[in-house]
Amino acid sequence: MNVLLIGSGGREHALAWKLAQSPLLGELLIAPGNPGTALLGRNVPVSANDQDLLLEVARNAHIDFVVVGPEAPLVAGLADRFAAAGIAVFGPTAAAAQIEGSKIFAKQVMQEAGVPTAAAHTFSSPADAIAFARLSKRPWVVKADGLAAGKGVIVPTNVTTTVAAIEEIMATSAGQRVLLEELLVGEEVSVLALCDGKHLLPLPPARDHKRLRDGDQGPNTGGMGAFAPAEIDEETFELIVRDLMQPVVDAMAARGTPFRGALYAGVMLTAQGPRILEFNARFGDPETQVILPLINGDLLAALAACAAGDLGNTELPWASSAAACIVLAAAGYPAAPRSGDVIQGLESVTDLGDVLVFHAGTTWESPSIVTAGGRVLCVTGLGATRRTALDHAYEAVELINFAGMQFRRDIGR
Repeated sequence: MNVLLIGSGGREHALAWKLAQSPLLGELLIAPGNPGTALLGRNVPVSANDQDLLLEVARNAHIDFVVVGPEAPLVAGLADRFAAAGIAVFGPTAAAAQIEGSKIFAKQVMQEAGVPTAAAHTFSSPADAIAFARLSKRPWVVKADGLAAGKGVIVPTNVTTTVAAIEEIMATSAGQRVLLEELLVGEEVSVLALCDGKHLLPLPPARDHKRLRDGDQGPNTGGMGAFAPAEIDEETFELIVRDLMQPVVDAMAARGTPFRGALYAGVMLTAQGPRILEFNARFGDPETQVILPLINGDLLAALAACAAGDLGNTELPWASSAAACIVLAAAGYPAAPRSGDVIQGLESVTDLGDVLVFHAGTTWESPSIVTAGGRVLCVTGLGATRRTALDHAYEAVELINFAGMQFRRDIGR
């Protein structure tokens, strides 16, 4: 089948890499893609947000199946648009994508489904939110209701920093409404599963590192690295899928908005048991870059089964090995990333075994590949153990360089 993959980041490069292995694949188009995806298919210079032009591309190229990577086009109804045109698509409808598009909506669904999650209060007025925080005399996690590219959450340590966080987030377009949520303590884990509207097919659990600097210091980012599988026992993993994710799938179906796509649960492993932090409506980034290398089987067939509403007996066995990803970020990231810096050393990494380099924010500027985004490259190491995978990843990182390059040295440690 001819496939159109939508997006341009490290997640989409990883998806293209895995889809290209499918015996079902005819032609692979990526819109808009990046220099990495160009090695696996044909890049089409069309924005992921241009629904009209994407539909035209799909029709002209006789596309049979569309895979939507980023969350913003999903929330804007891109999957609905393709479905209405009779083109099969992997990704939830706009109504179902609200599980990520609105944290307030997601909280309502979780409460409806009886899913364990943090207590929260909703505000649309900064003055009301600040008054509540001051009256409570304790810190609250401040979350923007809308999409914020992974940067819509601030975790304050006291009332003063809670007030500052409210003012900061509610000054953004994503934060016109906010949640003040109780602080949960524990280890975080990302659990992703393919969903056909009724059933879940879990993928290997991963752990993301959100803070910019070592020791989980600095501002939140879209993710500075990840590893898989995360440290989680089988019983807890099964509990998360059965008791925290499946009830939400059932609730969405009961609402008449079945979720078909990649359901991502951000989970906190507290002393009282696992609790949902948030849901996303797509593959995670950079989690995808460590999960897909650990999956055996035909990803394209599984995604098509989800879109058809029938996972049936679909299986995606997990490898017994590990993967670890180090994100190389641009100078100025996350506040004001700089573009145009020449990337050196990519050709050296191709000689290494057990390493995959996924392009995230790069472009061509003849004769070089240069930085063109906040997160520039995702360097994924593979190995029998997490330690070995990390060693391979960091060995590759040492061969790559661009001006102002930022990365964490403590991923997975």
